[in-house]
Parts: sequence; structure tokens; C-alpha cells
Amino acid sequence: MNKKIYFIENSISFTSDHINSNDIRGTEKTLINLTTELAKNKYDVYVFNKTSNTTCISNVKWININDYKSYSNPDFLVAWSDANLLNYFNSKKKFLWSHSIQTIEKFFRKKQFLSFYKNKPLLITEGDYHYNNRNFITAPFGKKIIKLAVDNDFLDANIDISLLPGPNAIFTTRPDRNICILIDAWEKIYKLNNKSHLYINPPFYLKDDHIRKNIHLRNAGDKKNLINDLLKSRVMLVPGHKGEVFCLSALEAKELCLPIVTMGYGSLYERVTHEKTGFIAKNINEFAHYSSMILNDDEVFKEFRTNLIKIRGLRRWQNVANEFASLLEVI
Repeated sequence: MNKKIYFIENSISFTSDHINSNDIRGTEKTLINLTTELAKNKYDVYVFNKTSNTTCISNVKWININDYKSYSNPDFLVAWSDANLLNYFNSKKKFLWSHSIQTIEKFFRKKQFLSFYKNKPLLITEGDYHYNNRNFITAPFGKKIIKLAVDNDFLDANIDISLLPGPNAIFTTRPDRNICILIDAWEKIYKLNNKSHLYINPPFYLKDDHIRKNIHLRNAGDKKNLINDLLKSRVMLVPGHKGEVFCLSALEAKELCLPIVTMGYGSLYERVTHEKTGFIAKNINEFAHYSSMILNDDEVFKEFRTNLIKIRGLRRWQNVANEFASLLEVI
């Protein structure tokens, strides 16, 4: 008899049918991909969230969270982001999959303390930066790292190495993730090459000066549109942010063999091997200099792309699910 795993989250209404939609972000993509793969591993997988209708997709059952009382307790329970969701069911082992750096002040303000000590979950973090910034008080019952992967569409997309993208830079994460640093750096980059273009995600108000300096809003569209935009770009420019615990957007670019220039804030230093797959700048002047090198020099870009092709596809969601399943089986 298969073991039963419940995932419970309470953000927006979605199921795995929304995997290609621009309406979902990294946390939702992670849940979709992880549960889909776990369902292939001989587990009965249920997701309780704000979906309006009960449905089964790729052997994963999606259920409205308000109907939880109709279901018996699982073998394993995984709360998504919020420890208070662990109170919905009893199980022999509980997990909290975290997507944030939670300060002690926020830990208590969000009323996580009592739920943690009642349910005693193992905390799942998504990288070294994330792990190191969840201290004993906010992870009192242990913590593990499970690093993420990208959708298979990014890994399976064709990369034509005979083509060289024009001097296009792209930023596909949220505008509140230090886009102000990027805009300031672009002033310097544009002076070095006024034929370069920067494409950023909406919503963001472009002033006339931004437009004159070739800053454009992307047509967000769906995942296919995102992949096409990345393939037409030469570099991802993403300073990073202290709240960024993984940055799936950067990994998507990396798996499409797009070099990255970053300041390394938050987890961004984990997405780049300096001078191999991109650059980690110490300051805004270095950021502009490194960006200009990739935009202006074909040989620099081709060297980075060659390095990225060699490591492309080494981690898939099957690996992520297997690591999590191994964690379940040692309990």
C-alpha cells in the first residue's frame, strides 16, 4: 500500500494545469514539480490549497483546503511556507518547506512559534544561504537542504550555438528585488554601449529617460514567451536581494546557457561560478564593467555559453523528488 503525503498551502488558486502560466511564481512551480515527481515514486500525493475544484492531474489530487476534514491523516505532512498549516492534520512526520528568511521578530509576529513547538517539523531549506539564515530558534527541530530544479521545458529547449544573440540583457525576477541597483548600473552600461537593450519584468513604471536608454518592459506572456526572450538575450543581470532564498529565475536563465552578472546578494552567489558561468561583482562599477564585457565581446559570451552547456541539465526535478523521498524513508 502506497504511503500518503499531504502538501498544504494557502496562497492562491492553482493546480499543475497552471505550470505554464505567468500567474504563478517560483514557490508554486516548486510545489507543482515536486508533487508531480513524487507521485511517480509510488506515493499517494495530495495537495490542499485554494483550488476551486477537486481534481486529479498526473496522479496528484488537488483539493480545496476547506474540505480537509473529509480526509484521514497522512503518513507525511508538508506545510508550504506557513507552520500554522501543520495543525490541519496529524501524521508521524511533519515538514515545513520554507521559502523565506524569517527573522526572530517575524517568527513570533507571524505566530509561528506555537505551531513549531506543537508540531515539531523538520525545516526544508533550498540552499546554503537559506540554511545558514534559519537559526536554531526558527528551526528548532532540525533543517535540511533540498536544492531546486527548473521545469523540463527549460532543459529541453533547443539552443542553437551557431547563433549569437544581440546585445540584449534581461531581468526576469520581481521588480522589488533590487531593480533600483540594476537601473543605476544600466546608466553606466549604456554609456559603454548605447546599442545595448535591457528587458525587465512588469509591473514597473518606465520614465522617458529609461526609454531613451533602451530599457523596455517585457511582454510577460507565458512560459514559452519567457523561454524565447531568454534565448534572444546575451546576459541576465540580477543584483540579488537579501530575501531571495533561491532565485529560480536565475536558474532558468542558467539552464538556457545564459551567463549571469550579479552582486551576489541573498542566494545569488550560489547561482554563479565567478568567471566560469558569469560574474559576481563587488560593487556597481564592477557590475557595469562585467555586464559590458559580455554584451560587447562575442568571445567572452561564447566562452561562458560553452561552460554552461557542459553542465546543463545535471539536476532535474526527478533528482529533487528522489532526495526528498530518501529523507522520508529514513524516518
